[in-house]
Amino acid sequence: MKITIPCRLRRITIILVCLSFFCACIFNRNVSGNIPGDADKIQDAVKIIKIESITETMDGIGAVYLPDWLTAYITGGIAKAEELNLYSNKYLFIGNSSGSNFIALSKWADNFTVVHDFPRLAAARIEKRMIYSGALYPDDEYGFFFERLIKKAFVADYPGAIKEETYWIKTLNNNVNEDMDADDANDANNYREIYDFFVFISIDKTAMQVIIKNMMAEVFAAVTPTRAQTSSIIRLQQNFFEGF
Repeated sequence: MKITIPCRLRRITIILVCLSFFCACIFNRNVSGNIPGDADKIQDAVKIIKIESITETMDGIGAVYLPDWLTAYITGGIAKAEELNLYSNKYLFIGNSSGSNFIALSKWADNFTVVHDFPRLAAARIEKRMIYSGALYPDDEYGFFFERLIKKAFVADYPGAIKEETYWIKTLNNNVNEDMDADDANDANNYREIYDFFVFISIDKTAMQVIIKNMMAEVFAAVTPTRAQTSSIIRLQQNFFEGF
């Protein structure tokens, strides 16, 4: 017996099939597509500070006495700071906090410790390296290895890490724009003074590499990645410190 499907029902069925296909395409693109942005275009997430906007530092008026590591960091990120001859055998990490409450920021810098606070900086740098080393999103590229390594990095010990120095600068936060009228432009809130506190930490390159290699080996042994993920993890282990 021949079954006849009403035209209206056929149209609804076709629409549902199309919608399902469209949603599947979007889902696949979001889950397994390439990482947005090219790796060579990725820069350190450094707060934009212009040297000429610095009105005061812990050493005096203006930016005359900025330490070399901070000048390099402000102008070129952590990579430029690590180019300084004094730190050629070290990895550098810089914690930053800003605001208008000088006392609260001072306490933050004083209470910043290598044991409790440095692992966050280390884990963030490890995560960044993993994200931009593969062709896929890290969960697809490395499987559970990615999540577990980052979690381990957050709670790991980093013997040899040293809190070298803390430093603060003061800048004028100019919020004036062309659309403001004269009264708003002269408002004191548009010229609020902002303090930036920096905590400067260093660790010997060899020591850091040993720590990370051991973490990766331990996590690799505890997961069951696919064949493709295994290849990605092995490749990561071999090339991890290129561009780290």
